Amino acid sequence: MKILIIYGTSEGQTRKIARFMEDVLQEVGHKVVIADSTEEPPAPDAYEMVLIGSSIHMHKYKNSIRSYIMENVEELNKKQTAFFSVCMAVASDVEEERKDADEIARTFLEQAAWKPKEIVQIAGALRFTKYDYFKRLIMRMIANKKGEVVDTSKDYEYTDWKAVEKFVLELHQIHMFVGP
Repeated sequence: MKILIIYGTSEGQTRKIARFMEDVLQEVGHKVVIADSTEEPPAPDAYEMVLIGSSIHMHKYKNSIRSYIMENVEELNKKQTAFFSVCMAVASDVEEERKDADEIARTFLEQAAWKPKEIVQIAGALRFTKYDYFKRLIMRMIANKKGEVVDTSKDYEYTDWKAVEKFVLELHQIHMFVGP
């Protein structure tokens, strides 16, 4: 099966997740094309399954992901598709933060008129080493507000790789039974 993965990333964690998904799908025999949403990704029409993912920053997904979806929404709604949302709130112990992440995704998808068959929330990473001074300061203040002490000279990864693998393999299984 030909699968397309489109991602939008800020510090690289969503790209890392998309590459991991690519590896998992190739291991089970699929042909996978992966593309950054900012680099003129291919149209979805030549693919049997399309996975699209973006990180959330300041309660918004990447504009390039929004544009890609809106330009291709008619074709996307005819295919087996999935949306993966990468957000630090998923790693939170505060249920309201996780609900907010779900609401951001739901609103985004409604506004884009895209109806993916599957939606998953994936915890991202804190990339302090990639942040500018002000973003590092803000992210540290948020962590401190939650009672966490962080060393801003290193990065913290919260992605549950086993859960990502399970999600991708379940998509694979669903497609095998449902068909294109």
